[in-house]
Amino acid sequence: MPIIMGKHIPRRTFIRAAGASVALPFLDAMEPAGRVWSRASRVDDPTRLIAIEIVHGAAGSNEWGASQHLWSPAEAGREFDLSPSSLLPLEEYRDYLTIISDTDVLEAEAATPEEIGGDHFRSSAVYLTQAHPKQTESSDVYVGTSMDQIYAQRIGQDTPIRSMQLCIENVDQAGGCAYGYACVYTDTISWASPTEPLPMIRDPRVAFDQLFGAGGTAKERAARRRTSRSILDWITEDLADLKRSLGPNDTLRLDRYLSNVRELERRIQNVEARNRSGEARELPEAPAGVPDSFTEHVHLMFDLQALAFASDMTRVFSFKLGRDASSRVYPESGTYAPFHPASHHGGQAEQVQTFAEINKYHVGHLPYLMDRLREIHEGDTHLLDKTMILYGSPMADSNLHNHRRCPLIVLGGANGQLEGNLHVRAPGGTPMANAMLTLMHKLGLEDVTEFGDSSGTLALTA
Repeated sequence: MPIIMGKHIPRRTFIRAAGASVALPFLDAMEPAGRVWSRASRVDDPTRLIAIEIVHGAAGSNEWGASQHLWSPAEAGREFDLSPSSLLPLEEYRDYLTIISDTDVLEAEAATPEEIGGDHFRSSAVYLTQAHPKQTESSDVYVGTSMDQIYAQRIGQDTPIRSMQLCIENVDQAGGCAYGYACVYTDTISWASPTEPLPMIRDPRVAFDQLFGAGGTAKERAARRRTSRSILDWITEDLADLKRSLGPNDTLRLDRYLSNVRELERRIQNVEARNRSGEARELPEAPAGVPDSFTEHVHLMFDLQALAFASDMTRVFSFKLGRDASSRVYPESGTYAPFHPASHHGGQAEQVQTFAEINKYHVGHLPYLMDRLREIHEGDTHLLDKTMILYGSPMADSNLHNHRRCPLIVLGGANGQLEGNLHVRAPGGTPMANAMLTLMHKLGLEDVTEFGDSSGTLALTA
């Protein structure tokens, strides 16, 4: 390994072997001698971005649900009460929570009579583009460039992987879906250009290999997996050489990082072994690396994102937690009501509350991600301080298939750009694109003056 023995280690350092390539986390040895780490001086340390979509809107966007504050708190500003809301699981992280209420995604609404009824099949394409999809079942798709990709195109050249797109549900469909829309509009939220949808990865094994198995051919990676050995077993000698050049703090940080990589790999291996055992599966169509448990799957994906940020393999993720019109059941939520039917609650209080419990279950996974990011330190802070996490839906009250007063929250510190502990209630008729444009400015894209159907920016202050 011809790179390690000096006092200064390049930030972009890999340890490679056949079928394995492990990037290092940030270490003190990566700072030139005499240089003091500070956020003000780290112009090469842009904010990490995770954009998460959950489909079917929220119970709190229904008229009765809004009156019960099942999503947005009653109070704007900083003294808000989350206890009636599906956002209650975020109470411990309210200092990193910005709630943006009452913005509209009108580009997801039908523009012509032929488009009426197709809300489920165009909405996901609108979430991060805030643009109206062309109604087509062919390959001549057209919508807009998504905000995650605008950001990735600006900063992605500095990382081995420009961005990664992950999902939980099956998106392996092609051609037309329903109401005259190509399935790709439903299958992805990331668009490199108005005509370039980006595929999403459902299998944690595939994502793991992109992050840690890029050093070698597909044949070499497959051979490594058949041995059941860890990728770390292939680089033991080079790791020993590296550690001899590190101080105690860096050694501890490296050991913790490698332990997390190994534990994640072990969990994926266990999922694959279980799913190949011949036992009946809840998701028989899913790849072997996909857990039947929604919680287990989401946690694996969150761990992959945290480790990717730690190693600086990429700084941009989009993550699709569901697929429109999915009837998946979430027993861990406390209800066996299928997701899509539960969202069509008819405005009846008991059914709206059931849907709110599913919303709370989904939101309840976010603290796991925030815990992981807070555990990873870089210089004088941790990755939660350096990350912006969007979580929202382009649909509002899915019982009516409307897109007015859609749910949207932002988490993390974004390198000091987000104050947290804040509920912003937008004026009526405000496009969600205004909030997205403001967030793009907070990511450093101040030269972007319009986005989707934006009519300006939205002040994120008390």
